[in-house]
Amino acid sequence: MIPVNTSGVYNIFTNDYDQWFEKHPNLYQSELLAVKQAVPVQGVGIEIGVGTGRSTQPLNIKYSVESSDSMAQIVKERGVKISTAVAENLPIENQSYDFVIMVNTVCFLSGIPKAFSKVLRILKPRGEFVIGLLDRHSELGIAYEQQKRTNKFYKDAHFHSTQEITGLLTNAGFHSFTYWQTLTNPTDKDTAQPIPGFGSGFFIYSNESSKTSTP
Repeated sequence: MIPVNTSGVYNIFTNDYDQWFEKHPNLYQSELLAVKQAVPVQGVGIEIGVGTGRSTQPLNIKYSVESSDSMAQIVKERGVKISTAVAENLPIENQSYDFVIMVNTVCFLSGIPKAFSKVLRILKPRGEFVIGLLDRHSELGIAYEQQKRTNKFYKDAHFHSTQEITGLLTNAGFHSFTYWQTLTNPTDKDTAQPIPGFGSGFFIYSNESSKTSTP
């Protein structure tokens, strides 16, 4: 999810962003393998902060939300229905989806509690919320934090720890957390297999089930 005040950067450098997946196929596949552990096999899902839609086809997701107009256009070309909006203000009806996915999105949100409440609203009872994030306490998270000022894509990002996001999810009404991690030794040479838990992995994926009813 690209914040409104920085979406211009992503509109200008959309192709650079999209080509990252071609240049780093093993890192890309490592992330996909991890998030697949958390994504429900059945049900209708939506990805919020879909970027250029690189995960929609592998995860069989047909609906998405993105705030960058340029990225949204690529997503459309890839055959995915998209709403141009931000996570804090979703133009989606209540209880519309069985699961919601955010991958590398929470670090760009301007109001995480509000965004999580919107996600809960659009989830069906017992729906699932899957989050992928760069843990700020990991080695890679620390490196990204130190390099933010020179990174055109992440200079406005605010990285969070897994514990911090778990607390915010709990406050929003989510529970029953399951964690998967990957890239414990990040390298372009091999595709990493996901392992349970968090703390040593660099990209952390968590699967959160909502309460049996939504507000």
